[in-house]
Amino acid sequence: MEQLNLPPADLKVIEDKGLVKVFDPYRKKYVKLTPEEYVRQSFLSFLAQHLHYPIALTAVEHLVEINGLKQRADIVIYDRTFRPYLIVECKAASVPITKEVFAQALRYNTRLGVRYVVVTNGLAHYCAEIADGKAVFLKEVPVWKE
Repeated sequence: MEQLNLPPADLKVIEDKGLVKVFDPYRKKYVKLTPEEYVRQSFLSFLAQHLHYPIALTAVEHLVEINGLKQRADIVIYDRTFRPYLIVECKAASVPITKEVFAQALRYNTRLGVRYVVVTNGLAHYCAEIADGKAVFLKEVPVWKE
């Protein structure tokens, strides 16, 4: 996999019946190692190891229903009162981060009502704080403070 703009992650990778899989400690199972999954697992490692987001309050591929359609947010982190706090939309490194990608994450937020929205392709990371219905871009993803 390509070098990402993230600290190195200690990923457990195996080959199973011709498929390369990575262990997802959040879902507690091996999943197919796609380019997007590589970014997701690397970003999860970054959140937990470097920004101290608790694994116990993190959901991966969280179901979000929007206008009757079932979709999945890549990463949702809850606060200590179990309210959604931060969402992350991950794309493969080859996928540019565009307004449409950010709009996708904001659609999830219409249901979740988080404080922070992050989009990443592993190379570029954008974080916005949502306040009074407006997205204010930050220089970096905040460290867990709760």
